[in-house]
Amino acid sequence: MSEERRGYAYGLVAYVLWGFFPIYFKLLRPAGALEILAHRVIWSVVFVALLLTAMRSWRSIRIKPGIVLAAVLIAVNWGTYIYGVNSGRVVETALGYFITPLVVVLLGVTVQRERLRIWQWVAIGVGAVAVVVLTVDYGRLPYIALLLAGSFGSYSLVKKRLALPPAEGLFVESSVIAIPALVYLMVDHRNAQFGHVSTTHTVLMIFSGVATAIPLLLFAGAANRVPMVGIGILQYVAPIIQLACGVFLYHEPMPAARLAGFGLVWIALIIFTADAIRSARRQKVADPTAATVEPATAAP
Repeated sequence: MSEERRGYAYGLVAYVLWGFFPIYFKLLRPAGALEILAHRVIWSVVFVALLLTAMRSWRSIRIKPGIVLAAVLIAVNWGTYIYGVNSGRVVETALGYFITPLVVVLLGVTVQRERLRIWQWVAIGVGAVAVVVLTVDYGRLPYIALLLAGSFGSYSLVKKRLALPPAEGLFVESSVIAIPALVYLMVDHRNAQFGHVSTTHTVLMIFSGVATAIPLLLFAGAANRVPMVGIGILQYVAPIIQLACGVFLYHEPMPAARLAGFGLVWIALIIFTADAIRSARRQKVADPTAATVEPATAAP
């Protein structure tokens, strides 16, 4: 198997695992979203610490300004996702990860002062119309989707500036929020479900750290081998599976208006992806050594 094919295999497995996260987090009920988040953070630190020890990578750990902001943003993202899944809004969480690439591009314009191509503006415009349609359908802003997209888009922007390796970055970020997580568990210990539901539940809570780290490490292996345009296309695998879980497994409603809203999002993503592929080909012809920059991928 060539390195590129191996990279696609790693990426596909990572996104499939992320796609089935709703099933995993629903198994952690009746624990609440904050308790699940706290355990996810703490056990991520433990697992990645063991991994770094095995890899002898402790010397590569770097504490950079901005890491606290990255940690807060990813905690908000994780917590919102867990809450959305366990409150019966898997479809809305899928929407959040569908629109994340558009939010990342919009942040590039507003924060990074990047210039967009005309078709990127069209894609963002169609995405905005989709949010309006979905707002009318829900009778409210799809705040879970918007918070997921906004928090991960902002996290991607901060991470781009920090430029930390995946395992080391996850360890530092998780360590920053591990202390508040421990404090929360100690204060709320009387309401804690950990260790009181079943042995299976306890094991699944502990392995939430493993479930967090493994897809990220697989994705890192893919990112080093696959062109960014390929990664950009693979990133839609996870929300497609999440959407299927919400509709077919958990029987969440998908009325015509909501389906129309999702249809507009998919049209926006098709426009966006086609433009990215065309731009990458032109760039490769103009300069075969140039790196192609695409939006960061979304990881629940």
